[in-house]
Amino acid sequence: MEQKKIDRINFLARKSKAEGLTPAEKAEQQSLRAEYIAAYRKNLKAQLDNMVLVDENGAERPLKKK
Repeated sequence: MEQKKIDRINFLARKSKAEGLTPAEKAEQQSLRAEYIAAYRKNLKAQLDNMVLVDENGAERPLKKK
């Protein structure tokens, strides 16, 4: 996610606490948060897909889905 969008999320959060948001700003905040969460989950999944477990014999095996 672009830093510009993260900065906008933070700005809207600060404004929400200080003075409140308009309905348009609330909708923008929700869409930006949803996009951020989707990017976060995608990144976490990629990290877990590339992770391997090493047993006591030194054998490597990838993580499995449950």
